Amino acid sequence: MPSQQGSPTVRRLRLGQELRLLRERRKFTGARAARELGWSASKVSRIEAAKTMPSAADIKALGELYSLDSDRLDELFGLLRDAEQRGWWEDYEDSLPEEYIRLLGLEAEATVQRNWEPQLVSGLLQTEAYAREVILSARGIVRITHSGVRSRVEARLDRQQRVLHRPDPCRLNVVLDEAVLMRRFGEPSVMREQMEHLIEVSMLPHVNVRVLPLDSLHPVNTGAFIHLKFAGFDDVVYLEHLYTAHFVDDLERVAGYENAFDHMWAEALDEDESRVLIQRKAMLWRR
Repeated sequence: MPSQQGSPTVRRLRLGQELRLLRERRKFTGARAARELGWSASKVSRIEAAKTMPSAADIKALGELYSLDSDRLDELFGLLRDAEQRGWWEDYEDSLPEEYIRLLGLEAEATVQRNWEPQLVSGLLQTEAYAREVILSARGIVRITHSGVRSRVEARLDRQQRVLHRPDPCRLNVVLDEAVLMRRFGEPSVMREQMEHLIEVSMLPHVNVRVLPLDSLHPVNTGAFIHLKFAGFDDVVYLEHLYTAHFVDDLERVAGYENAFDHMWAEALDEDESRVLIQRKAMLWRR
């Protein structure tokens, strides 16, 4: 994929992953690599985890340590150049949490996104009014200024355009708990518009929305999560909490979330049945 079409966030992760694999192939521990280079062990760890951007000099030093040929070293420098580019999401760095910014960067190159939501309509499927009410609902707990609310709404709408309506959109599979359709944010008109929007966006060829009915057996007791799949890169799961968010990249745990989503997907109504249920809820919000 040409660099201008890729995500610098993913390039940073790939660069870190490549450096870790090269170290492991040379049978070096992180501590030994750090010692040989006169670095701290935490520097090696942070570079490999994509928490610190290496410099060109760092890449050259690692290449010499791992006895890389010129072609392999050029590949790493290419990844570094791509990783240093800015993504559209970095315009929102001052108003959005760091981990959420990272999510935006990752999903820019995801080929499949699978989202389980037991409380809210997924951010990618929210209307502007619903998104604003969701963000405002947290202001009594989390400090958000008026400009912060505006920036978060703008980022959410920008995210939707860039993920759902880009030339090569990822496949989005969403399971919503039925309770999501009944939990009010804002006036009934906001909820009605949101239900109608859900039906509309679910008709996109790359978007599949299913509803897990309240009377079904819930096979997994878990909070919301987003499972991202990439071409040529390990899957990642994103978990969001009240004050923090974090990513799961351990292969065994990611597989557990994948199995959990598969169970809920199978238990949920199919796409047509889900649209019928959403339409019924939209009619209730007309009262």
